Amino acid sequence: MSLALPHMKRVDKDFDPKVFLAGTADGRNLADHPKNHVMFLQGDPANAIFYIKSGKIKLTVISKHGKEAVVALLGAGDFFGEGCLAGQPLRVASATTISECSILRMEKAPAIRLMHEQPAFSEILLHHLLSRNIRIEEDLVDQLFNSSEKRLARVLLLLANFGKEGKPDAVIPKISQETLAGIVGTTRSRVSFFMNRFRKLGYIQYDGKYDRGLEVHSSLLNVILHD
Repeated sequence: MSLALPHMKRVDKDFDPKVFLAGTADGRNLADHPKNHVMFLQGDPANAIFYIKSGKIKLTVISKHGKEAVVALLGAGDFFGEGCLAGQPLRVASATTISECSILRMEKAPAIRLMHEQPAFSEILLHHLLSRNIRIEEDLVDQLFNSSEKRLARVLLLLANFGKEGKPDAVIPKISQETLAGIVGTTRSRVSFFMNRFRKLGYIQYDGKYDRGLEVHSSLLNVILHD
């Protein structure tokens, strides 16, 4: 399917994608959402793309037999639902907030038009897609070659934004052990075991149910680096 549109406008040299993604107009709607809010469900019409200004969301898929798997965790600065821009008619995954979020929703047609009219916006979107592709490859390698303990450590570091530009988050929002188990591909009991071990080693810090959030220390990298 071609994304070419007729009657393209001239490029606006003063276009600032950060300002654009912070505003509401031309098919854009910025809204705050509570934790556990469903942005869309697997099988829903794919008619918009979303940009996360703050907070974190998870993408999940459900098999024909009802088994759910977490396929991605996304945070501030990430897009999701971009499959609609390539002609995807229905959502292939569900998107749910795992913390309070501020999310910009852009209708499909204006988003496609913007891609053609503003190279700066296309560049940001392309950077996101390439980064997501790299993350997917890393996730695959992680699943194939690393232990569940190392996979859990990597997930916690990613949630705290280690490896991203800027300062990592000192505390990440509360996330259930069931969700962590779904991401890692192991059982809740194994997640609980490793979490307690990480805490005893001083790699992470939290209260009994980490209701106030989970503090992740850079020393958790030792789990990944240790052979």
